[in-house]
Amino acid sequence: EPPHTGRLALYLLGLRATCPPASPHRSLVTWLKYYLEEDWTGSRRHGHPLTSYYQYGLGVLALCEHHKRVREEVIRRLLTAQRHGRLGHGGNTVDTEAVVALAFTCLEQRRLVGTELAAELRAAAHGASRSMAEAQGSDGIIGNIYSTPWALQVFLATGTCQTEPAFGQAMAALLENLGAFSTAATMAQVLPVLHGRSYLDVASMHCQEEPGRSPGQRDWCQRWCHHRGVWVSPALWRPLADTLTPLDMEPLAEVPGNKTVQLVVECPLPWCYELRLYDRAVPVPAAASLLDVLQAAAALEPRDFKFHTQDTPQGPFLTQVLGLEARQEKRNYWQLLTAPNTPLQMGIADYRPQDGETLILRLSEW
Repeated sequence: EPPHTGRLALYLLGLRATCPPASPHRSLVTWLKYYLEEDWTGSRRHGHPLTSYYQYGLGVLALCEHHKRVREEVIRRLLTAQRHGRLGHGGNTVDTEAVVALAFTCLEQRRLVGTELAAELRAAAHGASRSMAEAQGSDGIIGNIYSTPWALQVFLATGTCQTEPAFGQAMAALLENLGAFSTAATMAQVLPVLHGRSYLDVASMHCQEEPGRSPGQRDWCQRWCHHRGVWVSPALWRPLADTLTPLDMEPLAEVPGNKTVQLVVECPLPWCYELRLYDRAVPVPAAASLLDVLQAAAALEPRDFKFHTQDTPQGPFLTQVLGLEARQEKRNYWQLLTAPNTPLQMGIADYRPQDGETLILRLSEW
């Protein structure tokens, strides 16, 4: 079983935000350092962490937020991966690049590395910021709607929000799609941005048991950023955060009737000799999600459709279809598309296909 690097890192980030006493979480920080070393044992065989660069970057970021030094070798692993374009696939590239850029910026701003390495990290973070701006679509989204808050956090953390036009366009796209952020994990990514902040502000929090802020720390409350063609204070975004409050949420309205979705499974070479492994119309209720479609397909006779998912903070993640498992060491994953070739921007539990739509599950390489 791979180390729980990402999960522990996220927990420590949340714990840091609560200003906990020093003693309870010291052992967790030690465990995270251990996980980072265990995670990298995968590089000896596969050339990448056992989990992912996303989780590995989160681990480095969490240690920095807790003001812990990280061995230079650990940092350079991420630098090398970034320089050689090994950080991920599709929309996940933006997520991973952003997490790594935030980790680099944290290490540099907290002065937890030497001068020479700090300059390299600063250049790498600003390079990632430029790369994200170049990846922005005409709709303002960077990668996909869920990776856009990560990119915005990088613009804020590196200070490029004041000069980067992509920031205002991405913020506009984000505000138009707030309904997509319905889970605790996705809300945690978008809420700091709506407050004009990034995860780096956790490291700058002034807890009572800590000494005063260092002169190098930034007061992000005073930062102004460009949005919709004007300069807007982050303080003005705070009322927008109320739209993400999960309290007293009304359940989705019942949609009467049924719909039929065409479900296709594709497995190209080198994993399969036959491209199309499954192609069947699946009747489901009108309000059904993609996950509901998969469950309905598995219940159809003959019962020749099977799938497995893995629970993640972002919701269920498709890991196996028709006995074919997406594996980290093979660098493949189950890509979700709507015909003919449009990647979905939501997970299987969130996406609700239209009547007559063709959905493709394709084993793809990253």
